[in-house]
Amino acid sequence: MRRINFTNTQVASSETARDINRGVVLNLIRRRQPISRADLARISGLQRSTVSLITEQLIREKWVVNGPLGRLPRGRRPTFLRLNDRRAVVVSDIRPNQTTVAVADVNGRFLSQEVVPTSNHPAKTTAKLSASIKHQMESHPELVFEGVGITFPGRADEETSRIVFAPNLKWPEFDLKTAIEQETGMPVEIDNAANACVLAEVWFGHTDHVRDMVVVTVAEGIGTGIFVNHHLAKGLNGLAGEFGHVPLDPNGPQCACGSRGCWEVFGSNRAGVRYYLESNTETDELDFQDLMMLAEAGDPMALKALDKMAHAIGRGMRMVVAGLAPEEIVVVGEFTRLWPRLGPVIEAEVAAAVLVGKPPRVRPAADPRMARLRGTVALALQKHFGAFSPADFEEEINRSRVRAKARASA
Repeated sequence: MRRINFTNTQVASSETARDINRGVVLNLIRRRQPISRADLARISGLQRSTVSLITEQLIREKWVVNGPLGRLPRGRRPTFLRLNDRRAVVVSDIRPNQTTVAVADVNGRFLSQEVVPTSNHPAKTTAKLSASIKHQMESHPELVFEGVGITFPGRADEETSRIVFAPNLKWPEFDLKTAIEQETGMPVEIDNAANACVLAEVWFGHTDHVRDMVVVTVAEGIGTGIFVNHHLAKGLNGLAGEFGHVPLDPNGPQCACGSRGCWEVFGSNRAGVRYYLESNTETDELDFQDLMMLAEAGDPMALKALDKMAHAIGRGMRMVVAGLAPEEIVVVGEFTRLWPRLGPVIEAEVAAAVLVGKPPRVRPAADPRMARLRGTVALALQKHFGAFSPADFEEEINRSRVRAKARASA
């Protein structure tokens, strides 16, 4: 989520001001709907005439619709505004074994979804994914689709959007974005799954007052999305946050990236399964969902394997705490279903890494099961909403209020 520099006077044209005001109004409607024009003007500090012009434009563009009439003790009843939930996006979360494709409206409500297999050959996955996207769109003829959002376990080049690093998918460098755009005729936004989970927290969570946050995704591998000083950190070549591929033990197991002993070979879902199989020689067929079901049923070996996995997750988070000192660490993963047992294990490991003061808050995402897809909705839509972080949003509202007071006292 790129931060807008509101103090750059070189770009402060009237068109820029209109775009910023439009973003403020559209985000206010998204966050506080249903809301009246009068309340939009009062909260934003914009003139009522400016708010009226912007909202009428948004209604003409069919981003916003009139909702119910409000009730007042006297005077004209206000018309409340809300986002047009007939506008939608198709989102996809690619994982090594399967890819989920879903339709969501602009409010992040999911209307349908399906699962298709993921192949080690990117072209084969592209064909299945494109067909699924088109099927989902055809299933909702009443909707207007704004684009497609895709997340995956890896990294894309910042300039070309080509996938350049996806070891758990076993894909070579590949231009997935262009391939899907050509097949579907829709604009495509693509990003790392952990970055999308950061967007999920920013757009749909309660992070307005959190300045620094790290989201750790635990699945077939481990990913981290970094939210620093109220914006998403991308880093050189878009590779910021690859803590999962930092070696913790040079003599450890081989990682998909080619190194040995990376964090994710000790703390991922695959590691949890490996721990169980090492202690139970009676079976060699098990996936992580099986392991979770065994643990939830009280199987002692499954619980022991997950405990070992949780200790490894916490030890890896020590790097994050020492290097970034976030206020919060948000965890996304199927294992969080057992957070009452596993959370304290991770929290204790994290607390051991703190040199001064209190440790960061460690918590599971509000809805870990849907965090990737929710973040992909934000990924696909943010260009239409001005790419505001919560701090940018509140900062520009405060600026508008100052301008309003200055006008009133002039």
